[in-house]
Amino acid sequence: MVRSKKTLVYALAFAMGCVMVADAKVACADDVVAKPAARPNFIVVFCDNLGYGDIQPFGSTVHRTPHLNRMAMEGRRFTHFCVTAGVCTPSRSSLITGCYAQRVGMHDNPRDGQVLRPISPYGLNPDEVTIAEVLRDAGYATGMVGKWHLGDQKEFLPTRQGFDWFYGIPYSDDMTAAVGKRLAPRFEGDRWPPLPLMENDRVIQSPVDRDGLTRHYTDKAIGFIQDHQSEPFFLYLPQAMPGSTRTPFASPQFKGKSNNGPWGDSIEELDWSMGKILDELVRLKIDRQTLVIWTSDNGAPMDRDMTKLTRGTNRPLHGRGYTTSEGAFRVPTLMWWPGTIPANSVCTELATTMDLLPTFVDLGGDRGVREGRSRHGKLGHTVDGKVITDLIKALPGAKSPYEAFYYYERDQLQAVRSGPWKLFVPLTEFVKHPHYRTSETAEALLFNVVTDVGCKQNVAGKHPAVVRRLMDLAQEARKDLGDRGVSGAGQRSAGRIDQPVPLSMK
Repeated sequence: MVRSKKTLVYALAFAMGCVMVADAKVACADDVVAKPAARPNFIVVFCDNLGYGDIQPFGSTVHRTPHLNRMAMEGRRFTHFCVTAGVCTPSRSSLITGCYAQRVGMHDNPRDGQVLRPISPYGLNPDEVTIAEVLRDAGYATGMVGKWHLGDQKEFLPTRQGFDWFYGIPYSDDMTAAVGKRLAPRFEGDRWPPLPLMENDRVIQSPVDRDGLTRHYTDKAIGFIQDHQSEPFFLYLPQAMPGSTRTPFASPQFKGKSNNGPWGDSIEELDWSMGKILDELVRLKIDRQTLVIWTSDNGAPMDRDMTKLTRGTNRPLHGRGYTTSEGAFRVPTLMWWPGTIPANSVCTELATTMDLLPTFVDLGGDRGVREGRSRHGKLGHTVDGKVITDLIKALPGAKSPYEAFYYYERDQLQAVRSGPWKLFVPLTEFVKHPHYRTSETAEALLFNVVTDVGCKQNVAGKHPAVVRRLMDLAQEARKDLGDRGVSGAGQRSAGRIDQPVPLSMK
């Protein structure tokens, strides 16, 4: 449940050697779960637009993903793991901050809409607490390789948000100079630079070779792991692929080799990449102290003809990416931690990307804050994520910490989930909806997303009490996170600067 005045007072929790758990009480970490002798490393692989049904552990019969099959067999599948938006910028902000995008102002803005464009004056507010900042304060080396998309100006880049090192692109792979010219004058497209490859805050290649991104990211990620193998590290690897173009990119070794065109080529190279990283962890003998998470920023966009697989698939879930459907919000997720996560296990409880920040805090310890290296007063911000250590470790009786989880389309609350139930609230106006056309009035829809994975049976009429309870939960979200035309008491502002400039090699 979202409560407008509930806060995670990390400074106090850290000082006590404690963490905040789902019921908003402070509990010592030893009361939650016994800490391992060595603090774990964390690797988060965040694919771009990868669909729920795009890899073999989640049902694909067209893409060959042997390394992800291994990851699932040696680790744990999360079948109800959600992101907080159907598109990349708001989704990524939630992983980085542990908050709904509506809380941190990254869900919409008057210049870009829902997704940040090149040369935007907006970005993730530097006053927000990021997962990288918290872990760096706790003594972790922090590195990012891949797609950022939370602001392309220097004030908003990863090295200003807690990462010691950044190598990658600042926004989506389809935001090129050529695309900008086609869009102009919208989004100041005539000013967009060639797609830049960056190291820290410097452009090192322009335009970047998109065919080589997955391979280069893999090499850089392995180099970071090798450099920091003797200390705790956090590696954030938001892959650029399959990406936002209709024909994703892949290196010559994979181009034209899959059974599903460019989309399949890119996914099979992503699988190869994951295999290389897992093998390196084993070779360095740090696999048993490293938690690796593979997931996606949102569901696949899918082809206009949704029976085709050329732009991915979210089957058996309902709907395409870029919406509030289950297919957009529920993403394929694997977690691997040999010796800690039970092999070939499955978690069917609801968890989200917002949970990574508080969970990594739980697992990673508090040495940095105790030694006075924390950035301070900032640690009193509300965080929406929950500690899911028990779910990751498959402890007996572990349950989802969520009473309610919310589905927003930009600034509009469209659905709420509680337990197995997902309620689409009634709406008279909307820009986009996964179940109704814009010319229609959206009536209440209630689905049991556990037994009716395709959201085919509206049972609102059979469960009026459930509808009333979820409508009450929706009202709590409106008070805290807002709704169309109404500000929420718990909302904070995005960062903004004057006179943004294009990223170039000059």
